[in-house]
Amino acid sequence: MPKWEYATTPLLIHNTTAILNTWGAQGWELVQIVTGPEGGLVAYLKRPAGEG
Repeated sequence: MPKWEYATTPLLIHNTTAILNTWGAQGWELVQIVTGPEGGLVAYLKRPAGEG
């Protein structure tokens, strides 16, 4: 069974694509985007453990 590591990052609405492309280039896969507790967007990401 694969092992995963997870990360969360805030998303700036005017720079969302660049932020996600940066994480994607590091091997992270977007799982979900939700509204954070203070109203901003938060991205949840995962990648196989040990790829960082």
